[in-house]
Amino acid sequence: MASHSTDDRSLTGAAPPAYIICYHAGMKEQASIQYTIRGVPREVDQALRRKAKLRKQSLNRLILDELAEATTGTQRHEDFSDLVGQWTRDAAFDRVVASQRQIDWEKWK
Repeated sequence: MASHSTDDRSLTGAAPPAYIICYHAGMKEQASIQYTIRGVPREVDQALRRKAKLRKQSLNRLILDELAEATTGTQRHEDFSDLVGQWTRDAAFDRVVASQRQIDWEKWK
């Protein structure tokens, strides 16, 4: 597989491969800001650690969730529970999925 760099476009005039574009878009989405918090009272630390243990989360994940909920009123849903019950029927989608579920028995011999 050939390797591509962002300089390839300037040499060939061609757009970079889709996987390069997706990689860079994904990296921008993942950019995060780091905080260092000092002077956390012992009782706050203990309460956070207890809560993290009960939820079976890392302390960092719990704090991020708590900050998001306290500041924006939203919770992070890694289990997609916020999408439950949101599905709407789409005949075109159903046709595409049905066509992908066809088994070619000749290939399975």
